[in-house]
Amino acid sequence: MKYEGKVIKYNDNVDTDVIIPARYLNTSDHKELASHCMEDLDKTFVSRVKDGDIIVAGYNFGCGSSREHAPIAIKASGISIVIAKSFARIFYRNAINIGLAIVECPEAVDGAGEGDIIQADMDKGIIRNLTTGKEFKTQPFPEFIQKIIENGGLMKSAEKGII
Repeated sequence: MKYEGKVIKYNDNVDTDVIIPARYLNTSDHKELASHCMEDLDKTFVSRVKDGDIIVAGYNFGCGSSREHAPIAIKASGISIVIAKSFARIFYRNAINIGLAIVECPEAVDGAGEGDIIQADMDKGIIRNLTTGKEFKTQPFPEFIQKIIENGGLMKSAEKGII
């Protein structure tokens, strides 16, 4: 699994309430959720995010509530992968469950700036900052997680009899 995109960078403790504010939880429409993604943290996110872009963030990304709406909003906005120093446990599991690629790599976070172009090869566990030429190692995705992400999430994978 390979991803390449422009970095949109955030700091530590980005919680689910700013990823998708509670006032929008009355919908399950993915496009509607995406249209409000990050708006309480970054009013420009929705207007500048492009398919394939990469969120790079600090520690404890996705802390707060256990709502699945947060990773759904991120994925539906076009983000291909989230690279963070660490994730809240429930967000991590929810992201995998809905097919959003996420990986912890503190060195890559420290080595990336807003607007840099990042390439992440999750088969090999290599993250390259194409803007700076720096390369970082992380754990490759296990095969079963690759299958879940490739199939659009846990439930879709189960429906296809893949897991």
